[in-house]
Amino acid sequence: MFDLPALEAASAIVHAVMPPTPQYAWPLLAKRTGAFTVVKHENHTFAGAFKVRGGLVYVDTLVKSGETPKGLVSATRGNHGQSIAFAATRAGIPAVIVVPEGNSTEKNAAMRAFGAELIESGRDFDDARQTAMNLAQERGLLMVPSFHAELVRGVATYALELFSAFSDLDTVYVPIGLGSGICGLIRTRDLLGLKTEIVGVVSTEADCYAQSFEQGRVVTTETAKTLADGLAVRVPNPDALELIRAGAARVIRVSDAELRHAIRVIHEDTHNMAEGAAAAPLAALIQESERQRGRRVGLILTGANIDRAIYAGILAGAD
Repeated sequence: MFDLPALEAASAIVHAVMPPTPQYAWPLLAKRTGAFTVVKHENHTFAGAFKVRGGLVYVDTLVKSGETPKGLVSATRGNHGQSIAFAATRAGIPAVIVVPEGNSTEKNAAMRAFGAELIESGRDFDDARQTAMNLAQERGLLMVPSFHAELVRGVATYALELFSAFSDLDTVYVPIGLGSGICGLIRTRDLLGLKTEIVGVVSTEADCYAQSFEQGRVVTTETAKTLADGLAVRVPNPDALELIRAGAARVIRVSDAELRHAIRVIHEDTHNMAEGAAAAPLAALIQESERQRGRRVGLILTGANIDRAIYAGILAGAD
């Protein structure tokens, strides 16, 4: 994994394109949860999610290596795809992004707008990933995984911003998709020598990382059908799992009903928009409110890329 100078170098790459995102302590959330509550607003990036940091650093490293491929291909439910599409197009490299059938129409539109060729294939993320691997061989493209050391180094820049502003947090809750966000957070905490406990959050309907964390081995699930497409993973990444088991305090499951409630709370208490995965940290804090009462807590609001019709229904109280 990277050291602190490498993380600071990644921050320079990211900040050349976008400013740091804010982290605010919200008094209404504190009143509601009983904990001093800081939100890291990755929904404020120009792509609406934290993943764009990883793409910028990954592609920058690739270009500087002098071995620029004829094109990139990757699989996603949306935010990782936007990241790779933007960074690749900016570097003059064609990007092919594979999403599952029935994927978010608004995320699909954003990926196309960032310059990607979009292909829909498979029932879920893991099926789309297999299609992307096949396309890499057929077209001679470089397959960009959703978990990679340079992606982790890039997204870890949000953690450096957060801990630079609030170094005394007792706990930070972070969603787990394939694992880059939580692994970047763990590594940054360790590099800074902080004692903050890090808690991963998954969906009850896509809990492969929770099962794997608890059993100490890779456990896959048959389905991953959840409101939170950013959490909809059936197969854990072994390297990510190793880092999570070594550095996270625990992994918590939250239901879709809890996610909907958290989305409404974020709107009411902060007037920010949260997609399903981004609401998972607050859902977990609410679940653990007694445990965290009187403590200093951070929540990673990882993104705001939720389709309008779904968001409107949730705000209207639809479960």
